[in-house]
Amino acid sequence: MELIKITHDNLEQEHICCAISNNKDVQVMSKKAWLEERLDEGLVFLKGNVRGKCFIEYIPAEYAWAPIEASGYMYIDCLWVSGQYKGHGYSNLLLDSCIEDSQAKGKKGLVVLSSKKKTGFLSDPKYMRYKGFEAADTAAPYFELLYFPFDKSADKPCFSRVVKEHRDMDEGFTLYYTNQCPFTAKYVPILEEMAKERKAPLKAVHIQTREQAQNVPTPFTTFSLFYDGEFMTHEILSEKKFLKILESKGL
Repeated sequence: MELIKITHDNLEQEHICCAISNNKDVQVMSKKAWLEERLDEGLVFLKGNVRGKCFIEYIPAEYAWAPIEASGYMYIDCLWVSGQYKGHGYSNLLLDSCIEDSQAKGKKGLVVLSSKKKTGFLSDPKYMRYKGFEAADTAAPYFELLYFPFDKSADKPCFSRVVKEHRDMDEGFTLYYTNQCPFTAKYVPILEEMAKERKAPLKAVHIQTREQAQNVPTPFTTFSLFYDGEFMTHEILSEKKFLKILESKGL
């Protein structure tokens, strides 16, 4: 498979894999706007020459939208191969390309957010460990920071202190999110309206800078929902899933 690297010149016409193909859709527009601002910071979006979910996105860890300490590493935002593209070695192709590129750029290694067990929107821990990644740090309730050092003497990455020392939150729901994933552009307004209809307190914190993202109390800044300060989920919620959570809180 031919791999295509997203640049300022081809961003407009290329399909970004995880969103629908219509460039005028709010999901596509928000993701591409986010990508465009990150390209000059060293972000790489490498995709198969297909209109499907077959891509890897990574960025120097100093510029990652995540509360981690991993100076000198490359942070993988997302590695996603699914549907008809699974089982053909494309995940290996994409990850190996990331490794080769990162080594050429003099990085210490790779870092990625995963979990104790496979779950949506996070890298598959079984696959990453198979590829040689090791646990560097953990954070409640199930997050794992995995790393792949190019030199075993390299410093071990870790979550920032803010992740483990939750600051006080308002009562009710607090939602942290970014435009890093296109789906938040669609679902966050829907969740806000549902909460309003049920008179459920919901504070949506739209993270719009790297500095903000590196100082929030959750490893997954793309989407993390809390209730009365307790972590609920990192999985971007549909109406049906959020309704179930509302009902579980008697709302």
